[in-house]
Amino acid sequence: MFVSKQAAPRAFFTLSFFDSSLTSLLATRLVMVCALALGGGVLVCAPIPVLAKTPPPKAVFDASAVAVADRYGADAAQQIFAAGGNAVDAAVAIAFTLAVTDPDAGNIGGGGFMTVFMDGKPYFLDYRERAPQQATRDMYVDDKGNPVAGMSTIGHRAVGVPGTVEGMWEAQQRFGKLKWKQVLAPAIRYATEGFQVQPGLQQRRDTAAKSFTGKTNFDAYFSNLKAGVTYRQPELAQTLTRIAGDGGREFYEGQTADLIAQQMYGHGLITKQDLVQYKAVWRQPLTADWNGYQVVTAPPPSSGGVGLIQMLKMKADLKQAFDGLELNSAPYIHLVAQIEDRVFADRQQYLDDPDAVKVPVDRLIDDAYLAPRADEVKPDEVPGATPVKPGLGDAAAEKAQTTHFSVVDKWGNVVSNTYTLNGSFGSGVVVDGAGFLLNDAMDDFVTKPGVVAASAGAATGADDAGGELNTIAPGRRPLSSMTPTIVLKDGKVSLVIGTPGGSRILTTIFQVMTDLYDFNMPPADALAAMRVHHQLLPQKTLYFEPFHPAPADLAEQLKAKGYTLETQSFNGDVQMIRVQGTTPEPAADPRGVGVGRVIR
Repeated sequence: MFVSKQAAPRAFFTLSFFDSSLTSLLATRLVMVCALALGGGVLVCAPIPVLAKTPPPKAVFDASAVAVADRYGADAAQQIFAAGGNAVDAAVAIAFTLAVTDPDAGNIGGGGFMTVFMDGKPYFLDYRERAPQQATRDMYVDDKGNPVAGMSTIGHRAVGVPGTVEGMWEAQQRFGKLKWKQVLAPAIRYATEGFQVQPGLQQRRDTAAKSFTGKTNFDAYFSNLKAGVTYRQPELAQTLTRIAGDGGREFYEGQTADLIAQQMYGHGLITKQDLVQYKAVWRQPLTADWNGYQVVTAPPPSSGGVGLIQMLKMKADLKQAFDGLELNSAPYIHLVAQIEDRVFADRQQYLDDPDAVKVPVDRLIDDAYLAPRADEVKPDEVPGATPVKPGLGDAAAEKAQTTHFSVVDKWGNVVSNTYTLNGSFGSGVVVDGAGFLLNDAMDDFVTKPGVVAASAGAATGADDAGGELNTIAPGRRPLSSMTPTIVLKDGKVSLVIGTPGGSRILTTIFQVMTDLYDFNMPPADALAAMRVHHQLLPQKTLYFEPFHPAPADLAEQLKAKGYTLETQSFNGDVQMIRVQGTTPEPAADPRGVGVGRVIR
């Protein structure tokens, strides 16, 4: 190297050659950056190593695949994969697209959870809504201490600080391959050009409008959401365009944040400061060994991951009792119901926001704890005869209008994502000038300990007694049942699964996984099979679904055991992808209008 002592102007050029001493180690070309002093100065050259281009990752699956709640989300994912995007890019594109085309549950005004398997490692992202700083424990009760009907479910005061945009931004910035603008482009197009409204969406709109009319601005934005209409949302398109151009934090610090704060002023509790302070949280996913597989699922503030692992492990511990029983026979359902009693007892007693309360997660899913709990389950047990208590020594249930999607890319990366507005169309409040709905996630807190949340009765038909843990406090995240789950076999993806359904989420995923792995059903059959929901309270009550009601003889056998049978209105909407060898097999729940699509 030559060093010039002159400060004269220089002309720059490069010389390149291969250095054989480094080639074998780095496959590196040395670029000589040289400067020649124009005033007769000395030539100055310095070698700068330039690494050869990294080869693209090798595909490990035959194709990519998605299972998503509507065809628009599937189309968005297909466009992203065609552009070279990975599973996280596709997931973010789906999430924003569903905010446009599935506005009763898809959202940018809500929150959720994302379980990720990227480059062979599991991750979990919590972008759940938070209580505003002005929230108080008794904000939904009157001066006599009684809950005020509708206050936690309808209107401005029901809204928690949204997390979806921050969650999508955080995930895509960490793991995405494409530019942020690229993954938002499909959603912007659907908001601008419109999408065709399906009859089911209109029906849900009509039902929700009965609660919102005269109380919110819902009708001003969604009165024309009618079957067959090409529905356009110009204000939402402008919002998405701002977020695409300025990044995810625009929602929390830019013009969109100003519009939210303006919408809340004088009516709700959320301020601009609440938005600025909101951050998604990367947490350690729950993992558990089960029957030769590794289950990767949601930690608190989800109760679903703990409950799912407990159910799977207790059923495995009870293998001898289950052997020979026909799936969904009366004796089979009776054993499962007793397992569920214990799971929901623990849920009510121990689970909460881990940033507010120390949750004994490791103990709750430990084999040494669950084995004696399983031993309490008896084939001849009379339902409700012995009160079931939490095992280590009550929480409200969210509504069912959630949506889940599963994504696998050809490189073996996976996203399992569940997010929600809580109720159908959330709080019914639309941000004027921004065009999107806000959640009613505050109803997921216990509004008064010992009193059933409105969401529990309305959504599940089930009494879900309130507890001291999941009460309202500034900045706290409400307990959830959302359970985005990934199953691994020998370190490789075997299943990606999730569903909406409030407290039925964990029981639904448990049943589908059991159908797949214990009864070796094909994915379509596992999804179509009958589902039964039971939880601790009300005692002795089993909930069946319209899609697959209990046959008459089964109903009579269960009644003879002492159970009460009820019909719930919600069927579930599981979106899953099973991987067989190198072949992903997406499947959408026949109860909904979802799409399972292989993308090559």
